[in-house]
Amino acid sequence: MSAPPVAEARVRRSWIDAAGLAGRSRGVRALTAAVAGSALLLAVLGVLLPADRPADRPLTPVAGVALAVALAAAGQLARLRFRLGRGFVSVSWGEAAFIIGFVVAPPGWLPAATLLGALAAWALLSWWDARRNVAEMAHLAASLSLGTAGAALVATLVAGDAPVLGTTTSVGLVAGALTYQVITFGLATLTLTLHRDAPAGQILVRASYAKVPMFVGNVAVGLGAVHVMVGGPLWLLAFAPGLWLLQRTYRFHLRAEEERRMWEAFSAATATLPAGTEAEVVRAGLGAALDVFGARRVEIEVRGRDGERRYAVDSPGQDNAVAGLPGPAITRSMAVAGDTVGELTVWLSDPTLPVPRDEAAISAFGDALAGALHDAATRTRVAELEERIARDLTEDRLTGLLNRTTLLTEGDRRLRSFDRRRPVALLLLDINDFREVNGTLGHRHGDEVLRTVAERLTELARADELVARTGDDEFALFIPTVATLTDTDLEAPQPSPIPIALRRARELVEHLIRPMEVSGVRLAVEVAVGVAAGPAGRADLGELVRRASLALHTAKRQQVSVSVFDAGQDAVTTDGLALLAELQDALAADDQILLNLQPAVDLVTAAPTGVEALVRWKHPRRGQLSPTEFIPAVEHSAELHTAFTARVLDLALQAAGSWHAAGVDVPVSVNVSARSLLDPGFPAQVNEALRRHRAPASRLVLEITESVAVSEERIVDEVLAELRDNGIQLSLDDFGTGYSSLSIVTRAPVDEIKIDRSFVDDMIESTAAEAVVRGAVELGARLGVRVVAEGVETTEQRAALIALNCPSAQGYHFCKPMPADRIVSALTQLAEAAPANIRPLRADDAV
Repeated sequence: MSAPPVAEARVRRSWIDAAGLAGRSRGVRALTAAVAGSALLLAVLGVLLPADRPADRPLTPVAGVALAVALAAAGQLARLRFRLGRGFVSVSWGEAAFIIGFVVAPPGWLPAATLLGALAAWALLSWWDARRNVAEMAHLAASLSLGTAGAALVATLVAGDAPVLGTTTSVGLVAGALTYQVITFGLATLTLTLHRDAPAGQILVRASYAKVPMFVGNVAVGLGAVHVMVGGPLWLLAFAPGLWLLQRTYRFHLRAEEERRMWEAFSAATATLPAGTEAEVVRAGLGAALDVFGARRVEIEVRGRDGERRYAVDSPGQDNAVAGLPGPAITRSMAVAGDTVGELTVWLSDPTLPVPRDEAAISAFGDALAGALHDAATRTRVAELEERIARDLTEDRLTGLLNRTTLLTEGDRRLRSFDRRRPVALLLLDINDFREVNGTLGHRHGDEVLRTVAERLTELARADELVARTGDDEFALFIPTVATLTDTDLEAPQPSPIPIALRRARELVEHLIRPMEVSGVRLAVEVAVGVAAGPAGRADLGELVRRASLALHTAKRQQVSVSVFDAGQDAVTTDGLALLAELQDALAADDQILLNLQPAVDLVTAAPTGVEALVRWKHPRRGQLSPTEFIPAVEHSAELHTAFTARVLDLALQAAGSWHAAGVDVPVSVNVSARSLLDPGFPAQVNEALRRHRAPASRLVLEITESVAVSEERIVDEVLAELRDNGIQLSLDDFGTGYSSLSIVTRAPVDEIKIDRSFVDDMIESTAAEAVVRGAVELGARLGVRVVAEGVETTEQRAALIALNCPSAQGYHFCKPMPADRIVSALTQLAEAAPANIRPLRADDAV
């Protein structure tokens, strides 16, 4: 049932195409039909009028009509065309042809003669440029015929039967020529306006600029030709050079004006290309190209990082999909600094080949458009980069969760908006052994695990909660609505939020340990969660994160899934963190790091045999601290350890120098840590301290423990050997407590053995302890090293040691540790009280 309408539409389309009306608006089609019909009617009516003429006419009616036809055709063939918007306006010799035709032919025949001549001229022009548009030819010829009809009527009414060379006839001819100009100009303006090639005001101004000078020339040529024809026809030959010069002058005038207009439009168009997005630049560029070049169609192809995009626009009123693309196309590549941006294609309205100025102008326009597109792409990339930076400042790029900074900022903002008593909680979770996931599957699959964990956390989070990624495999959940879960009023005493926070933490653990599939591998991860909770007004979010981090550390250390923050952990950890800074202050001061000195004496005579330096810290806030309270912190800092060791050596050698100046010749013993023996530069540090205090190496004894001395580290053996080579004495402290007490004395030769006080305390009641002490004394005697029993506090212990032939001892029974300012007098008293024939044992005279 639908076939006949389709066939009818196809027939109608074929007729429209054949007539040349395809692509034209309904208004233009109606105007073409009206103009053509009116012209044909007037031409027929004019032919039917009487052909009577005054007797002074130069030619017969037939010859005059033939000449009128030829002049009409010649005037159109010699036309000058200029672009107006997206259309063209012709400036011809029509007024001159009318003036001459009115004199030589019957006025009624002029419309028909003009119609025939114009049709012949336009048919020849259409054949020449292979553009046979019947409707356009008919429209143009009919418009000229209507102008001639109106001009003939006005000239006849004004001139009547007046003589040809009379003033009245001349006035009539000028009036007729003006009528011809007004009618043809008005029809052209109406046609272009309906076709939307240019606004009516622009058409009137610009067409008048071109037509008015031509009109004056037309009238002058026409009147001159009439006078010559009547007075001396041979003089018409002289018109040829003059007409040629006029034609050239008009052509130059129109071309100069057209180029000026085009470059002005070009300048305005390129100057106003928007500094916006690609779409905005392209839209402005398409419209500007239509206006500047009077194009029927413009296409812009943009090439970017994300592929090619094509944009196109047709001139208003032109259906190019139906009418095709008339005129030649100029395509130019658009590039900036050798980087291709795209391609510009312009279909010109003029059917002839483009002139060089068109190609140059389109190339220049393409360059300007390329720059604008390049700038737009740059702005887009900068905007994307700024957006990415802004997103990265607030979000984690991998998971899309909030980052640590945003969590702290947004969390603090919410805390400030809450009631100070409102309970809140923070859960900090970490994936256990996540390095094994990266090491086994690779970082790309590890990232997928992190994204899966983030998705599951987001699923569990409620509307008002914040989920963030705070570290590599660390996530946080801020719960600001713990109070609402208890269904209690804020005015009433608030219950502890810990149970609810613990319940949420266990929910997280249960949800996250469910198996997941990553790149075809089914796996499960375990997490540890640290929980911190409390009133909103007592801590900012950074403090909650810190507390949750301490709880998380406890959970991982205890190998449990959930741990709650304990204030006791906080105190220990806070003191530990502060201790490093306070130690630095202590080393910078002169009165905080101190030495207590305890003599070692001969068991029989009580004469001093050496002095042990015991370091103490006189803390300005916590009082005097023993080494066990701060040495671990020193051991964990390389720079602090080096400075601390240098300070202890200086204090010990300074004190030793004081008693040597008083005549007491005993060495000072300093405990050495494992870190010092692992430092290749430690022997040099000891030598530098001896050099500063101008002390011999024999004045210093370094005490080492068994566990350090038997270390498998080669560097320890090298450091100990270098110290012995430098003459530094070595003492084996706490002998008997290690797992290889017998092998130690052969592997690391020492100058002294110090029996641990635990054996001395028990030797009276324990035969095993007594056996250890006896073995140590006999071993020292056989190896030729000094033996010192530590921790002697009673007369019974002294007597037992003397019975075992132990040469020397150290403990409260003889002398308590004392400050450096009292040690000299104590050593002097001990030395003076001892018998004169007893000398302190030295490494070089031991038996």
